[in-house]
Amino acid sequence: MTERPRDIDGNPVTPGLPIAMLAEITHRCPLACPYCSNPVELTRVGLELPATDWARAFRQAADLGVLQVHISGGEPGVRRDLADIVASAREAGLYVNLITSGIGITRERLQDLDRAGVDHVQLSLQGIRPDMADRISGHPGSWNKKMAFAEWVTEIGFPLTINAVVHRQNMDRLPDMIQLAETLDARRIEVATVQFHGWANLNRKALMPTREQAAFARQIVNDARLRLRGRMVIDYVPADHHAIYPKACMGGWATTGLNIAPDGSVLPCHAAQTIPWMTFDNIRDRSLRDIWMQSDAFNAFRGTEWMPEPCQSCDRKTVDFGGCRCQAMALAGNARATDPVCSKSPLHAGLVAAAEVESQGDTDEMVYRRLKKGR
Repeated sequence: MTERPRDIDGNPVTPGLPIAMLAEITHRCPLACPYCSNPVELTRVGLELPATDWARAFRQAADLGVLQVHISGGEPGVRRDLADIVASAREAGLYVNLITSGIGITRERLQDLDRAGVDHVQLSLQGIRPDMADRISGHPGSWNKKMAFAEWVTEIGFPLTINAVVHRQNMDRLPDMIQLAETLDARRIEVATVQFHGWANLNRKALMPTREQAAFARQIVNDARLRLRGRMVIDYVPADHHAIYPKACMGGWATTGLNIAPDGSVLPCHAAQTIPWMTFDNIRDRSLRDIWMQSDAFNAFRGTEWMPEPCQSCDRKTVDFGGCRCQAMALAGNARATDPVCSKSPLHAGLVAAAEVESQGDTDEMVYRRLKKGR
């Protein structure tokens, strides 16, 4: 077990309590998105936590201070016991947000999920037109299924968030995406630029936005926020490769949220398993409170003592917390390095130059994420 993390003055850092949890109940998914954010090695069906273990995890999360749970996947709708999982989260007193592609969930089943306790629905979109949505998702007919699902969400009365994943091939249509969210009476839209971890790394040349597109997207978001203030919330995850400073990953490593993977592994962030030297405790074997407070993985990057230079001397170290550790692993080969997205990183110039080249790549060549039989 690691020693409790310390700040720059050497004082022990006492972890705060998490307020949100991502419950990834499966990696199975009917879509084949070329930017899939799930691990390269997916959890097999036989290793997925049963509903009874999820119920215990939700009770422990609520006891720890978690207020809301985001039930996701893969596609959570592939789990036949989804309503039971939702009900156990609601019984634990958690606010339940269902993150879904909308594929495979009928109107009748959505009504069952309403009765089970879903409070909010978050629907992903892969494009603004049927041809683009179907091509990016690798699932013919996905657009029509998603639009029907969105209508059911409104009819039943769920608050709706649209998750619009943007990249070079659809970023120019961002104004139309925001307009669609208005038409669907969404309360929130999350404009999320593809993050190039895991599977998305295979498609950098097809998906990397240009610098001009990134600037365009930021302006569109800023204008829409003013126009829609009080009517719809717009969250924006910008293109990392065109940033000056990195984002604060998860608001700071293991400070406000945690993830539970389909097999029960408890993670400080969605992509933490890409850091090869880390090991992660499992909710089957250890209490969530103990994992949050004491585990090596959760304490690895808490506080500021771990930070290298120039982070250690930077006045932003408690703003962006050194950036994303998984991105540092992917781009610098070292999870303890300064995030190369930061303009103060010695690797930043090379990263920007590579992104410029990649943003001119062939948009037709994509490697889709298709699940093998038996997964």
